[in-house]
Amino acid sequence: MNKNDIADIRKQFKLNNPKMNIREIFTVYVQKETGEIYHHMSQPFEMLDQEAQELFLGNFKKVLTGHLDSKLFELKFLRDADDSTQTILYEGLRSDITEDWKEYMLEIVAKMFAHTVYDFDTVVTFIRGEYRKHTKKRDLESEEGGDDEVFSNSFILCSLNKTDQPKKALLFDYVEKAFKPNNVFDPIINLAAPMSGFLFPAFHDNAADVNRILYCAGKSNQPDEAFIEQVLTCEEVITAEEDKDIFELVLKNVIGDEVDSRTISNVYEEIDKIVLEHAESEESEAPKLDYRDVERILDVSGVENVDSAKIEHALKSVIDDEKHEFKAESLVPKKIKINTKIADVTINPKELRNLKYINFQGKRCLLLEVEEDIVLEGFKLETETL
Repeated sequence: MNKNDIADIRKQFKLNNPKMNIREIFTVYVQKETGEIYHHMSQPFEMLDQEAQELFLGNFKKVLTGHLDSKLFELKFLRDADDSTQTILYEGLRSDITEDWKEYMLEIVAKMFAHTVYDFDTVVTFIRGEYRKHTKKRDLESEEGGDDEVFSNSFILCSLNKTDQPKKALLFDYVEKAFKPNNVFDPIINLAAPMSGFLFPAFHDNAADVNRILYCAGKSNQPDEAFIEQVLTCEEVITAEEDKDIFELVLKNVIGDEVDSRTISNVYEEIDKIVLEHAESEESEAPKLDYRDVERILDVSGVENVDSAKIEHALKSVIDDEKHEFKAESLVPKKIKINTKIADVTINPKELRNLKYINFQGKRCLLLEVEEDIVLEGFKLETETL
């Protein structure tokens, strides 16, 4: 799934939306420390009052919010895995009987808490429904398109949420005209920040892909490996942060520890071009770079004596996989931070070419080329010619 696919599904989670038909909601309350189910309930989503629907819809949006390969990960199911979650979800999706659907989802819950316990109660929520998308926009002149023809796909979405104990507070009783401490002991389900979740199946080019699932991590660049392998029975993932670190280590192996700012700037610009060209194309899959692409990028960036064999060797030494492909969008940092004892500098990667590290009169200096006047505490600094 690409970010546009995810964004389109996410924005459909709103009240009274014909494009998003949530048929059932199944909530399971799990006790802390023991991992035992205290209560579970299944009902049509429309039977919830409007306020409860809005709270849950906000929670489902959170499950589908975040950057790909950082917070959201498209995972591939392991082939021939024992007790495959893919099979459980697929059968649950196909089931027409509510009791069967509940039993399949309880199997997932059992896997969630088989090896993991929390020091707070948790709530697991499942919904199954149908997501519709127009095959083409409605033409106002011909009045064709729109609801005339739609893509339609069934799905299951799951979220895992923690519960919080209500804080003690002082209340004002309007009837008795008195200040009283609150005596509420019911736990509060934290729907604002899901601990994790997933969407099954994944979608590609408006079609369901039952061999993949979209997983949501609780924190950016911190996927739960045990959850991925033991609960979802999926292949392990490399985060965007890890992919970037691997790329930097490969560059060090090929270029060396020292490099001028212009070369690094050229490398980032070449990768950025690939990302922009993909954004302008109609391809759905994110652009990836293999060792041949890295060779070309380094060559046009001014790195000397670079060849594919050297890059393959570097990949083998860093990740033990010379055929590894980098996701281009993960490799260019949003900002570059330079920390010194004198000052900290944050710069856009595109502006690196305006930065130079020089030796002037025996002193190391950071030279930054600017186009505008520099104002310091309201004073315009005088230009000094060296």
